[in-house]
Amino acid sequence: MAKKILVVLSEWGYWGEELVGPYDVLANAGYTCDFMTAKGRKPPALPPSMDETYVDPPLGVCVTSEHFARRTKEINDSALLSTPISLEAELAFMPYFNSQNFGHELLKFHELREEFWKKFVDPYEALLLPGGSGPMVDMVNNERLHNLILGYVNRNKLIAAECYCVTCLAFARDWTDRKSIISGKHVTGHAREYDYKDGTGFAQMYGYDDQPMDTSANFGPPFYPLEYILRDATAPDGMFHGGVGHSISTILDFPFLTGRSTQDSTLVGEVMVKCLEEGLTRYGW
Repeated sequence: MAKKILVVLSEWGYWGEELVGPYDVLANAGYTCDFMTAKGRKPPALPPSMDETYVDPPLGVCVTSEHFARRTKEINDSALLSTPISLEAELAFMPYFNSQNFGHELLKFHELREEFWKKFVDPYEALLLPGGSGPMVDMVNNERLHNLILGYVNRNKLIAAECYCVTCLAFARDWTDRKSIISGKHVTGHAREYDYKDGTGFAQMYGYDDQPMDTSANFGPPFYPLEYILRDATAPDGMFHGGVGHSISTILDFPFLTGRSTQDSTLVGEVMVKCLEEGLTRYGW
């Protein structure tokens, strides 16, 4: 039976290495990947992740190697990501509380969600959420994505999230108790010391007519300080690990595998394989 991973990417720009790192490791280990985006449009790589001269302002060093710049360009220019699955087309929103026949519609939603899980959770070994700035726009507060993540929690399957995509885990909550799924867990993510003060960029935004705007834009600092969200979501019995002063911060507290940033990407793939094939449940803490 084929070993499959479901990968959800942002249509507002993913960081190349955060896809390429785990993707190449998984492919070499015999896994295939299916790709999904919020609306089924091709996800673009963020331009700096294809530029080997790019210097990350908070770190003050170049964070895009020649290898990952080249591999990101290869994937970005290929047909690999050209026809992703549309999350919007596969799962409706939960009905509004004040909508007509809310009780009956909520029951129908849960039945449809179970069918959605059978299609997009059961056939896959794990869920992978590569980061970058784009996820802040169309993934972090995406209720459909939250319900996909809840399916992997329900089936006790591995969920790997990198950089700003770790916030998706903080906000994925069962509608009834509204408690974060990472409460009591150990996770990592973008530390406050490494946040941008200005110039957070997004790539090839799509307009209301669904046509690419073929541009990029800077929107000042990140929309939120990720570390603070993760500290609150994991409290009181879990922990946020920032790894400040260390080049790598990768944490596995099954079923959650989290990578702080670009440098963790290959290791995230390696730990995914060890988790799936050797039963590893804890790493990095």
